[in-house]
Amino acid sequence: MKIQRYVLVVAALLVAFFLAWILWPSGSKKNQPAPQAGSGTPKTPAKARANAPETTVYAHNLDLRKGPQFRIYVRWLRGRMLPTRTGVVPSLDDESSFIFQIDRGLIHANLGDIANYLNSAMAARSPLKEMKLTGDGQQIRLSGIMHKLLIPLPVEVLGTIAPAPGGRIHVSISKINVLKMPVRGLLKGLKVEVDDIVGKEPVDGVEVRDNDIYLNTTVLLPPPHIRGQISAIELHAPDVVVTYGSTSPEDDQQLARWHNFLRLRGGSVRLGKLTMDDADLTLVDASGDRWFDLDLANYNDQLVRGFSRMTPDRGLEMFMPGVGRALPPGSISLDTLRDKTKPLPNPAGVR
Repeated sequence: MKIQRYVLVVAALLVAFFLAWILWPSGSKKNQPAPQAGSGTPKTPAKARANAPETTVYAHNLDLRKGPQFRIYVRWLRGRMLPTRTGVVPSLDDESSFIFQIDRGLIHANLGDIANYLNSAMAARSPLKEMKLTGDGQQIRLSGIMHKLLIPLPVEVLGTIAPAPGGRIHVSISKINVLKMPVRGLLKGLKVEVDDIVGKEPVDGVEVRDNDIYLNTTVLLPPPHIRGQISAIELHAPDVVVTYGSTSPEDDQQLARWHNFLRLRGGSVRLGKLTMDDADLTLVDASGDRWFDLDLANYNDQLVRGFSRMTPDRGLEMFMPGVGRALPPGSISLDTLRDKTKPLPNPAGVR
């Protein structure tokens, strides 16, 4: 029973590492340089009004970065931006100050990007090296190399994934192989301990029940967090696709005509030195690409390369090029945002 428990914990942690792609770029502030005097980052958080309304979120075709080797793709979503601290205004300069509560939407990530992320960002924490991910439908396969007795041992975890209540992910482990042998027999022969595979540092957000593993991504992953009831999760090579709420193929077909943007409406939102009450903020991709290449952790670098304008309703529209690109001045209407066949202002001027 003790060996079986080790096997389940091993499986839980390996799959937890795999699912570290989910949902959003993090960019922990403690790993970033301290803001210099005169920068746009506020020194203290703004205070929210009592009983302030919620901020709604609309997003389409966002390529959201997390460092140089990892990104996720938000096909579309509808939801709310909620503060994580009572009385504090959510700020784009502090990813830990808010969460995105998704009502409906579609998010996916590339399996190759996930593998690169696991092999770089988590290399120091995981004794499992050279990790690779494959799968189809609900079937998932995680493989890698573990060193035991100075011998490189191939490790393979097989299982199925499915949504679970509370926005969690249910992983049912069917088999763990080492050297293409059932792990139970190999553990007896080589005395492989759980520390040999996953290390001594525990991972929160993983619950093991018999052969079932439940992953709480809000606990597992760094901010900004995404919450919501997952209605489906599948592997469609080369991507992992996560669906929130009630959606249909017609939704995706209709929304495919929309331009790439992120819109925040209502409530209070802070960015740089600005605090918007009854927020009306739209970040628009003006590069003319398939995806809005948005580095949320360094969004200001993109803002200063674009342009902005006030709307008749005192809203703010910011036209941003993709990362590392520049854009000349122009304007756009909501009708244009709704129709991808209508050109954006001066798209040929993007360089």
